Amino acid sequence: MRKFLERAMEKVSRMNEDSIRGLLRVLADENERLDAVLDSMMDGIVVCDEDHAPILVNKAAERLLPVSQVELFDAPLWESVRDDELSDFFDKALNGEESIIDREFALDTKAGTRIIAVSVTPLVRDRRIRGTLIHVEETTDKRRREARLRRAESLASLTTLAAGVAHEIKNPLGSISIHVQLMRKALKGKAEEPLTRYLDIVTEEIDRLNKIVVDFLFAVRPMDITPINDDANALLRELAEFMRLEVESAGISLSVEYAKDAPPVPFDRRYLKQALLNLVKNATAAMPDGGELRLSTAATGDELKIAVEDSGAGIPEDKLGKIFEPYFTTKENGTGLGLTLTYKIIKEHGGDISVTSKPGQGSSFVITLPIPQRERRMITGACPDGNDCGTRPSGSPEEAR
Repeated sequence: MRKFLERAMEKVSRMNEDSIRGLLRVLADENERLDAVLDSMMDGIVVCDEDHAPILVNKAAERLLPVSQVELFDAPLWESVRDDELSDFFDKALNGEESIIDREFALDTKAGTRIIAVSVTPLVRDRRIRGTLIHVEETTDKRRREARLRRAESLASLTTLAAGVAHEIKNPLGSISIHVQLMRKALKGKAEEPLTRYLDIVTEEIDRLNKIVVDFLFAVRPMDITPINDDANALLRELAEFMRLEVESAGISLSVEYAKDAPPVPFDRRYLKQALLNLVKNATAAMPDGGELRLSTAATGDELKIAVEDSGAGIPEDKLGKIFEPYFTTKENGTGLGLTLTYKIIKEHGGDISVTSKPGQGSSFVITLPIPQRERRMITGACPDGNDCGTRPSGSPEEAR
């Protein structure tokens, strides 16, 4: 464009009025194009003249910089900036004619604190400084991401440290347990009743500490979840058979309902079984005098739901929002990590878990797992006449045998 203008200027004395009008239209179009480019940029651009007054400010700069529009083009830039720290910076940087790259400032706005990075460089033309070019970039999201990454790295380091400490605790616990057994063997037939009772208490406490350490290690270590398409009904059937004897010996009736035509969903059988096992054991503990335990699956739309329901004591409303927090427990000998682990496992699968409960009326825990797109299409079939039949019904409940 510059060469075009140079050639046009050489011929302007020979141009007629129509040619000059055409040249002005070309210049106006080019100017509009440059304005559109500048105003479309996400970053702010400010061009100041040799007296440090702005001569060009794009829309992004007006949005990012706290400037007064009334005084913006009539005085040096720092006089129209409404932030003292930023105004002082522009005063020193522009008068000092130095290059400054990515100096960050925190600005308080109605929407919260916003961080901007400002770069100041001389505007050089014909080997002379003709003004100043100011580049403004918002870095709020970038800094937040970096802060989250630093917190995640710190948490990972702390987790690794905690896992190491827990592992070191587990080793002496094992040694203590072995020596208690040796003491029992050495005192067999010789120990008096109080000494035997004391050893029983030590053994119980060792077992409790060991369980806490095992649960803690499981909670803090990264999970190597490997989900594959699997049958949730088969997993629930396996769990029911595994727990049936223990549950029924506690005076609890166990029933299971399976969703008919439930599609395979991706999950890691080891971990999901552990999550369900935690829920079943909690439900059993909530019914010390017996009751009803119901397990079920249901396919609804794009989700597969697995429910564990009991007729136990229920959970008070003021404690309902805390049950997934680490170390929160209502059990006398609970570690407070069972439901935390369950929550972590479900989240690692991309699912969700919800709970409804009322004191004296039991509790219902529902695990929700996403059904892959392909499986959702298979659930919706076509009628013989070619019309869409919609989603097939889930089927009637089936009593577990």
